[in-house]
Amino acid sequence: MLLERTLIQSVGFRNVYQNGRAMGVQLRIRMPSYRGMAASLIDGISVSIGDVLAVGPGVPLWSFGDGTYTLEQLWGSKDLRWPLEEAAVITVPHEGGLSAGVHEVRIELRLRMSYIPLIHQPSVFRETRRITLAPEGDGGQFKYGVSLYSFMGDYGTVMDLETSLAVINDIGATGVEILGEGHIPGYPNPSTAFIDQWYQLLEKYSLEPTNYGSWIDTRLHPSRGLTELEGVQALQRDLKLAHQLGFRFIRPKIGVVSDDLVPDPIWQGAVERNLDLAHDLGIIICPEIHSPTPIKHPVVQDYIDLIERTGTENFGLLIDTGIFQDRPIPLRDGESPETRPAFLDGIGVDPSDFAEIAKYVVFIQAKFHDINEELEDQQIPWGPVMNALESAGYRGYLSSEYEGERTAWRAIEQVRRQHALLRGITSDS
Repeated sequence: MLLERTLIQSVGFRNVYQNGRAMGVQLRIRMPSYRGMAASLIDGISVSIGDVLAVGPGVPLWSFGDGTYTLEQLWGSKDLRWPLEEAAVITVPHEGGLSAGVHEVRIELRLRMSYIPLIHQPSVFRETRRITLAPEGDGGQFKYGVSLYSFMGDYGTVMDLETSLAVINDIGATGVEILGEGHIPGYPNPSTAFIDQWYQLLEKYSLEPTNYGSWIDTRLHPSRGLTELEGVQALQRDLKLAHQLGFRFIRPKIGVVSDDLVPDPIWQGAVERNLDLAHDLGIIICPEIHSPTPIKHPVVQDYIDLIERTGTENFGLLIDTGIFQDRPIPLRDGESPETRPAFLDGIGVDPSDFAEIAKYVVFIQAKFHDINEELEDQQIPWGPVMNALESAGYRGYLSSEYEGERTAWRAIEQVRRQHALLRGITSDS
């Protein structure tokens, strides 16, 4: 598992319990040196969290592997080491624990470097970081997951598959959503080794596969469009692969023919001719309702008409919450209001419109772009959205889909904030 660049890690920031009562706070710290070292060289760590707690260097407990130690026990150890590739787990006593939300964490870590003159020792490493304590509890009537799309930019550079799944598990989410051609090595023919690793990691991090993202590339050939049969085969290929990896939903992103995302006419045949296979595999095909297509639109009605006409239980709607965006995304470098798509300012679908299609919705991608330190989303009105979903009786997944700034590791903290925000709304309702 890879580590974040900062000394204080987002993953692992949590309350710790004894006999059902929160008795302390735990965080993970990356080794600041260029090498691992004997644990007896640690001279302690001071920790303060906002104005809630502050402890000196000798107070926290240290955990490496399966063992937990006081500072004095570290000094007396012989073979215990702090490896460069592993984070140390620090436990700070604090009766009652911390509330969910963003906290300012400050540390002062002291290490003894034998090759530096005593007059300059110990070496002191200081860091302050605002990180989110994920909420606890069941999250009400909803299930919570994360799309690995949230980590694009990080994925394959500073995050790998295991790191991503560990991040999801750490916030108490239970579902993982992937993009077939984005996260499966050797797509569309993954190795047995990858499939074995996939299931081993799902078990390790207590996660279930939710939605598998696929494509029907209608512009695959420069001289002609995709035929219906080719569309059938493309969807069939991914249905089988999704089933092989344990997914229950598949989102085919179908080529479009207009600015408001009207799908290529082959969509209907490609889907309908795969309904029997989807039934046999236990998968629901769910195209995405994505901005700038609102809920009240012919595309949505066409999808509903197919459900009503066929009576299928293997086709439904996937809602991307970006349709509820009611404030603009800040301009990015090189953009101007005249040169970027207008829908990035938000199409502001009324959340109450969800009630009209709720019975057809099988999955929700909880799209978002930026949540500040006060847990306020800067584009999506989550209060009205969550109330609309709850009132309509939706009980499926809310799968985080972060699509904001791609600074390395930023997505981890943003996803933590979204889960604190959404589950906070649920617990207050």
